[in-house]
Amino acid sequence: MPTTLINHLKHRLALPLPGKEAQYKMANMERRLSLNSYKTLGAARWGSVLILLYEEDDTIRFPLILRADYEGVHSGQVAFPGGKFEPEDESLVNTARRETEEEIGVNAHDVEIIGRLTELFIPPSNFLVHPHVGYIAYKPVYVPDPKEVVKVMDVSLDELLDDDLIKEKEIRLSNGLVIRTPTFYFNGETVWGATAMILSELKAILFEMGV
Repeated sequence: MPTTLINHLKHRLALPLPGKEAQYKMANMERRLSLNSYKTLGAARWGSVLILLYEEDDTIRFPLILRADYEGVHSGQVAFPGGKFEPEDESLVNTARRETEEEIGVNAHDVEIIGRLTELFIPPSNFLVHPHVGYIAYKPVYVPDPKEVVKVMDVSLDELLDDDLIKEKEIRLSNGLVIRTPTFYFNGETVWGATAMILSELKAILFEMGV
């Protein structure tokens, strides 16, 4: 049975979400000052990611992945399992489940989707990302796809809520520009950009719930 927290979170996710105000707490200053310029393009590709919650030792955790290096703007970044919507998926929920199974080996049929977070447009890759929150009733055993995933790391909700793990850091983008941005620092890895912004909304919800 899901924990009480999971049940409460499922109920909260059915209500109006904190939205972009919460996301932009973890955005770099340029993006915060250029809200009006970041309009979703009509030809944007749709994608879906999964925040996969599970319980271990009375603690709720979720996996993040370190992406392999490749010729793309998100090379080598920490991210959620997820990817591009394909027509055979039929829904963005199915995209999140399928990509999670392909990338880290978690059986898609074992994942209960308990809600979603606010979609987020990512200008460098022209993706409109739809984050979903899922729950699995056991501690998953990961089988990372070596072509896409360097490693999987588990993060607890306690770590997410720890403000001491938020750091300002200079990041060099794929185009060579350097930005200064707020980041989460989990398990020796820096989490920034869209992943950090999505986590920021989840953090706002958990804080509102009194977790």
